[in-house]
Amino acid sequence: MAILAGGLATRLGDLTRDRPKSMVKVLGKPFLEYQLELLRQSGIKNIILCIGYMGEKIKRHFGSGKRYGVDIRYSVEDTLLGTAGALKKAASLLDDIFFTMYGDSYLFLDFSRVMSYFASQNKLALMTVYKNFNCYDRSNTVVEGNLIKRFSKQQKTRDMVYIEYGANIFRKEVLDMIPENRFYSLDHLFPRLIEQKQLLAFEVRERFYEIGSPPGLTEFAEFIKKGHVG
Repeated sequence: MAILAGGLATRLGDLTRDRPKSMVKVLGKPFLEYQLELLRQSGIKNIILCIGYMGEKIKRHFGSGKRYGVDIRYSVEDTLLGTAGALKKAASLLDDIFFTMYGDSYLFLDFSRVMSYFASQNKLALMTVYKNFNCYDRSNTVVEGNLIKRFSKQQKTRDMVYIEYGANIFRKEVLDMIPENRFYSLDHLFPRLIEQKQLLAFEVRERFYEIGSPPGLTEFAEFIKKGHVG
Protein backbone atom coordinates (compact mmCIF):
# COMPACT_ATOMS: atom_id res chain seq x y z
CA MET A 1 0.00 0.00 0.00
CA ALA A 2 1.35 3.40 -1.00
CA ILE A 3 -0.12 6.29 1.00
CA LEU A 4 0.19 9.62 -0.82
CA ALA A 5 1.00 12.05 1.98
CA GLY A 6 3.19 14.69 0.34
CA GLY A 7 0.73 17.50 -0.44
CA LEU A 8 0.60 21.04 0.93
CA ALA A 9 -2.89 20.92 2.49
CA THR A 10 -3.69 24.58 1.79
CA ARG A 11 -7.42 24.16 2.60
CA LEU A 12 -6.64 23.46 6.26
CA GLY A 13 -5.02 26.86 6.81
CA ASP A 14 -3.30 27.31 10.19
CA LEU A 15 -3.77 23.64 11.11
CA THR A 16 -1.00 22.69 8.67
CA ARG A 17 1.23 25.73 9.12
CA ASP A 18 3.67 23.72 11.24
CA ARG A 19 2.79 20.13 10.31
CA PRO A 20 1.84 18.02 7.28
CA LYS A 21 -1.79 17.04 6.80
CA SER A 22 -1.22 13.45 7.97
CA MET A 23 -0.03 14.81 11.33
CA VAL A 24 -3.15 16.92 12.01
CA LYS A 25 -4.51 15.69 15.33
CA VAL A 26 -7.99 14.25 15.69
CA LEU A 27 -8.94 13.79 19.35
CA GLY A 28 -5.27 13.79 20.33
CA LYS A 29 -3.95 11.39 17.66
CA PRO A 30 -2.37 12.17 14.27
CA PHE A 31 -4.77 11.27 11.47
CA LEU A 32 -2.21 8.90 9.94
CA GLU A 33 -2.39 6.78 13.10
CA TYR A 34 -6.08 6.12 12.41
CA GLN A 35 -5.23 5.16 8.83
CA LEU A 36 -2.51 2.73 9.91
CA GLU A 37 -4.83 1.10 12.45
CA LEU A 38 -7.49 0.69 9.77
CA LEU A 39 -5.01 -0.86 7.31
CA ARG A 40 -3.56 -3.21 9.92
CA GLN A 41 -7.06 -4.41 10.81
CA SER A 42 -7.62 -5.03 7.08
CA GLY A 43 -4.51 -7.23 6.92
CA ILE A 44 -2.30 -4.66 5.18
CA LYS A 45 1.00 -4.30 6.98
CA ASN A 46 3.50 -3.24 4.31
CA ILE A 47 3.16 0.52 3.88
CA ILE A 48 5.06 2.92 1.65
CA LEU A 49 4.63 6.53 2.75
CA CYS A 50 5.17 9.02 -0.07
CA ILE A 51 6.07 12.17 1.85
CA GLY A 52 7.10 15.70 0.94
CA TYR A 53 5.96 18.84 2.74
CA MET A 54 7.37 18.62 6.31
CA GLY A 55 7.64 14.88 5.78
CA GLU A 56 10.44 14.57 8.32
CA LYS A 57 7.82 15.10 11.05
CA ILE A 58 5.94 12.03 9.81
CA LYS A 59 9.15 10.00 9.64
CA ARG A 60 10.24 11.07 13.11
CA HIS A 61 6.87 10.21 14.68
CA PHE A 62 6.09 6.91 12.92
CA GLY A 63 9.59 5.56 12.22
CA SER A 64 9.60 1.94 11.06
CA GLY A 65 5.92 1.51 11.98
CA LYS A 66 6.72 -1.30 14.42
CA ARG A 67 4.85 0.42 17.28
CA TYR A 68 1.72 0.39 15.10
CA GLY A 69 2.01 -3.22 13.91
CA VAL A 70 3.02 -2.29 10.36
CA ASP A 71 6.22 -2.03 8.34
CA ILE A 72 6.77 1.48 6.93
CA ARG A 73 9.21 2.49 4.19
CA TYR A 74 9.52 6.06 2.96
CA SER A 75 9.79 7.74 -0.43
CA VAL A 76 10.75 11.38 0.05
CA GLU A 77 10.03 14.17 -2.46
CA ASP A 78 12.47 17.09 -2.44
CA THR A 79 10.17 19.06 -4.74
CA LEU A 80 6.40 18.72 -5.12
CA LEU A 81 5.74 15.96 -7.68
CA GLY A 82 1.97 15.49 -7.42
CA THR A 83 0.16 12.24 -6.64
CA ALA A 84 1.29 10.36 -9.77
CA GLY A 85 4.79 11.86 -9.73
CA ALA A 86 5.17 10.63 -6.14
CA LEU A 87 4.41 7.07 -7.27
CA LYS A 88 6.99 7.34 -10.06
CA LYS A 89 9.58 8.39 -7.49
CA ALA A 90 8.63 5.46 -5.23
CA ALA A 91 8.94 2.94 -8.10
CA SER A 92 11.79 0.92 -6.56
CA LEU A 93 9.69 0.28 -3.42
CA LEU A 94 6.46 -0.75 -5.18
CA ASP A 95 5.27 -4.27 -5.99
CA ASP A 96 4.24 -5.26 -9.53
CA ILE A 97 0.62 -4.65 -8.47
CA PHE A 98 -0.01 -2.15 -5.68
CA PHE A 99 -2.75 -0.25 -3.86
CA THR A 100 -2.69 3.51 -3.36
CA MET A 101 -4.70 5.71 -1.05
CA TYR A 102 -4.61 9.39 -0.19
CA GLY A 103 -3.09 10.71 3.02
CA ASP A 104 -6.36 12.41 4.01
CA SER A 105 -8.81 9.54 3.40
CA TYR A 106 -10.47 7.15 5.84
CA LEU A 107 -12.01 4.30 3.84
CA PHE A 108 -14.20 1.28 4.50
CA LEU A 109 -12.99 -1.29 2.03
CA ASP A 110 -12.56 -5.04 1.73
CA PHE A 111 -9.08 -4.69 0.24
CA SER A 112 -8.63 -8.42 -0.47
CA ARG A 113 -11.94 -8.56 -2.34
CA VAL A 114 -10.99 -5.54 -4.46
CA MET A 115 -7.58 -7.05 -5.23
CA SER A 116 -9.17 -10.41 -6.17
CA TYR A 117 -11.50 -8.65 -8.58
CA PHE A 118 -8.62 -6.71 -10.12
CA ALA A 119 -6.56 -9.90 -10.52
CA SER A 120 -9.47 -11.49 -12.41
CA GLN A 121 -9.45 -8.70 -15.02
CA ASN A 122 -6.77 -7.96 -17.57
CA LYS A 123 -6.50 -4.21 -16.99
CA LEU A 124 -3.78 -1.77 -15.93
CA ALA A 125 -5.61 0.01 -13.11
CA LEU A 126 -8.69 0.15 -10.90
CA MET A 127 -10.48 3.04 -9.24
CA THR A 128 -12.84 2.50 -6.31
CA VAL A 129 -15.96 4.65 -6.63
CA TYR A 130 -18.94 5.63 -4.48
CA LYS A 131 -22.39 6.62 -5.76
CA ASN A 132 -22.23 10.09 -4.32
CA PHE A 133 -24.83 12.32 -6.05
CA ASN A 134 -22.74 15.37 -4.99
CA CYS A 135 -23.30 14.51 -1.32
CA TYR A 136 -19.73 14.24 0.03
CA ASP A 137 -17.90 16.74 -2.16
CA ARG A 138 -18.67 17.07 -5.87
CA SER A 139 -19.18 13.92 -7.93
CA ASN A 140 -16.51 13.60 -10.63
CA THR A 141 -16.81 10.18 -12.26
CA VAL A 142 -18.93 8.36 -14.84
CA VAL A 143 -19.06 4.56 -14.77
CA GLU A 144 -20.15 2.41 -17.72
CA GLY A 145 -20.26 -1.36 -17.22
CA ASN A 146 -17.12 -2.31 -15.33
CA LEU A 147 -15.05 0.64 -16.57
CA ILE A 148 -14.58 4.29 -15.69
CA LYS A 149 -15.93 6.17 -18.69
CA ARG A 150 -15.05 9.72 -17.61
CA PHE A 151 -13.28 11.45 -14.74
CA SER A 152 -12.82 15.18 -14.17
CA LYS A 153 -12.72 17.47 -11.17
CA GLN A 154 -13.09 20.51 -13.41
CA GLN A 155 -15.61 19.60 -16.13
CA LYS A 156 -18.80 18.61 -14.37
CA THR A 157 -21.43 16.74 -16.40
CA ARG A 158 -24.92 15.68 -15.38
CA ASP A 159 -24.15 11.95 -15.60
CA MET A 160 -21.37 12.22 -12.98
CA VAL A 161 -23.10 10.51 -10.07
CA TYR A 162 -19.99 8.73 -8.75
CA ILE A 163 -16.99 10.11 -6.90
CA GLU A 164 -13.48 8.68 -6.71
CA TYR A 165 -13.54 6.85 -3.37
CA GLY A 166 -9.85 7.19 -2.56
CA ALA A 167 -8.24 3.76 -3.08
CA ASN A 168 -6.78 2.67 -6.41
CA ILE A 169 -4.82 -0.28 -7.78
CA PHE A 170 -2.11 -0.02 -10.43
CA ARG A 171 0.15 -2.38 -12.31
CA LYS A 172 3.70 -1.13 -12.11
CA GLU A 173 3.92 -0.67 -15.89
CA VAL A 174 1.53 2.30 -15.51
CA LEU A 175 4.49 4.23 -14.06
CA ASP A 176 5.94 4.36 -17.60
CA MET A 177 3.11 6.77 -18.47
CA ILE A 178 4.25 9.25 -15.79
CA PRO A 179 6.97 11.79 -16.67
CA GLU A 180 10.16 11.77 -14.59
CA ASN A 181 10.97 14.50 -12.04
CA ARG A 182 8.05 16.78 -12.76
CA PHE A 183 4.67 17.50 -11.23
CA TYR A 184 2.08 15.01 -12.47
CA SER A 185 -1.21 14.22 -10.78
CA LEU A 186 -3.41 11.13 -10.83
CA ASP A 187 -5.97 13.59 -12.22
CA HIS A 188 -3.74 13.68 -15.34
CA LEU A 189 -3.14 9.92 -15.40
CA PHE A 190 -6.73 8.71 -15.03
CA PRO A 191 -8.00 10.24 -18.32
CA ARG A 192 -5.13 8.56 -20.21
CA LEU A 193 -6.06 5.18 -18.74
CA ILE A 194 -9.75 5.83 -19.51
CA GLU A 195 -8.88 6.62 -23.14
CA GLN A 196 -7.18 3.22 -23.42
CA LYS A 197 -10.13 1.49 -21.67
CA GLN A 198 -7.72 0.36 -18.94
CA LEU A 199 -9.36 1.81 -15.80
CA LEU A 200 -11.70 -0.59 -13.99
CA ALA A 201 -14.44 0.62 -11.66
CA PHE A 202 -15.20 -1.02 -8.30
CA GLU A 203 -18.23 0.36 -6.47
CA VAL A 204 -18.05 0.72 -2.67
CA ARG A 205 -21.35 1.03 -0.80
CA GLU A 206 -20.15 2.66 2.43
CA ARG A 207 -19.29 6.36 2.54
CA PHE A 208 -15.75 7.63 3.08
CA TYR A 209 -14.38 10.27 5.47
CA GLU A 210 -11.68 12.82 4.65
CA ILE A 211 -9.75 15.43 6.57
CA GLY A 212 -8.61 17.54 3.62
CA SER A 213 -11.07 20.33 4.44
CA PRO A 214 -12.24 21.88 7.75
CA PRO A 215 -15.79 20.46 7.39
CA GLY A 216 -14.37 17.01 6.58
CA LEU A 217 -12.06 17.17 9.59
CA THR A 218 -14.97 18.12 11.89
CA GLU A 219 -17.11 15.32 10.49
CA PHE A 220 -14.37 12.72 10.98
CA ALA A 221 -13.82 13.90 14.57
CA GLU A 222 -17.56 13.45 15.24
CA PHE A 223 -17.36 9.95 13.76
CA ILE A 224 -14.47 9.08 16.12
CA LYS A 225 -16.26 10.61 19.14
CA LYS A 226 -19.12 8.17 18.59
CA GLY A 227 -16.64 5.40 19.36
CA HIS A 228 -16.57 3.79 15.93
CA VAL A 229 -12.78 3.38 16.07
CA GLY A 230 -10.15 3.55 18.80
